[in-house]
Amino acid sequence: MKPFLNETYESFRMAWEQIRSQRIRSFLTALGVIIGIVSITMMGTAISGIDKGFEKSLSMLGYDVVYIQKSSWTSMDDWWIYRNRPDLKTSYAETINGIVEGDGDSLIEIAVPQMSTFNASASYRDRSIEQVYAIGSTADYMRTASGDIEEGRFFMRHEELSATMVCVIGSEIAEGLFPGGGAVGKTIRLKNRNCRVIGVFRKQGKFLGLFSFDNQLLMPLDSFRRVFGSNRYVTMRIKLQEGAAIEEARDEIRGVMRRVRQLRPAKKDDFAINEQQAFKQQLDPIKNGIAVAGLFITGMSLFVGAIGIMNITFVSVKERTREIGLRKALGARRRTILMQFLIESVTICLLGGAVGLLTALGMTAAISAFLPEFPLPFSPALVVLSLGVSVLTGVISGFAPALSASRLDPADSLRYE
Repeated sequence: MKPFLNETYESFRMAWEQIRSQRIRSFLTALGVIIGIVSITMMGTAISGIDKGFEKSLSMLGYDVVYIQKSSWTSMDDWWIYRNRPDLKTSYAETINGIVEGDGDSLIEIAVPQMSTFNASASYRDRSIEQVYAIGSTADYMRTASGDIEEGRFFMRHEELSATMVCVIGSEIAEGLFPGGGAVGKTIRLKNRNCRVIGVFRKQGKFLGLFSFDNQLLMPLDSFRRVFGSNRYVTMRIKLQEGAAIEEARDEIRGVMRRVRQLRPAKKDDFAINEQQAFKQQLDPIKNGIAVAGLFITGMSLFVGAIGIMNITFVSVKERTREIGLRKALGARRRTILMQFLIESVTICLLGGAVGLLTALGMTAAISAFLPEFPLPFSPALVVLSLGVSVLTGVISGFAPALSASRLDPADSLRYE
């Protein structure tokens, strides 16, 4: 064991000396590996970031919440069909809850109505916020919401029934209108109405990096109608029982909604049942596309890098033919010569892999600085994978030259000019 360790140490030392003496050539040789490692690392980081960001966004929708709406979130090919559907009514929630109460085996916990508009504006003194996502709902809304109240409270049943002009605002609105804090208890202006802030939501971030959940404003349903009118988009938020299977729940919701809509058996659904799984189905092709493109670029880069390393290693064998002959004449075994050139090839690839990892880390940090909403986790598994690929590339590309060096005849090698 000790002779083997000594040979390994000596091979690494000689490889390092050879790389140091040929710095430029070694760097250019490893360039293909560097590009390949950057590609595979950035690809893995991007896919992990998409997964992490997507899961975070889906948690905002709620894993156990289903949305009944006029149109589908994903399939809009026949948009005129959705356009011509009758609008949903907020009274459907009460009807659904009545049906559910009479069914002890129902997978539905509660239905909550929601009216919304994306083009609201809110102001306080000389400050204003545009494009506020205003929502009108009931006091049960928080049973279907993923966000928490950071300051103050949510509106209560008596405030809902009396259409009290109160609201709960997102952290982005609170920061914009009240930069010094203390939003709770202040009165803001919504169109031509005053509305008292009774709560502030905890910061949630953006959904898929596009729509901000921190720019929303919640108020009682009838209060919403007083400010924004009744002709607004209606959604039914359906909270499922704990542990309910989504597919089974969808079937029940579909049956209940057809009953509420009074649809005959032959008629098609005139509503859409939306939930987070629809977004997951849309994500898979994107992830697969990134993976295929990344693997192609990585494969090409590593292939070119491996050819370059193999070529340079053959050149190195030719340049050191007399040295190899002298070593074999002094008793060096074929295994020792083979190990020397193989370790030299692996060392170049490992150094290229390390440079590639550092480059990818710098690129990740730069992207994260410009796009803080998009998570880019640089996992230890990617480091291990990248170094493993580097070693494998070094072994594959260096084996043939190392084998040819180990088979050289000592007498012929000593005569080589």
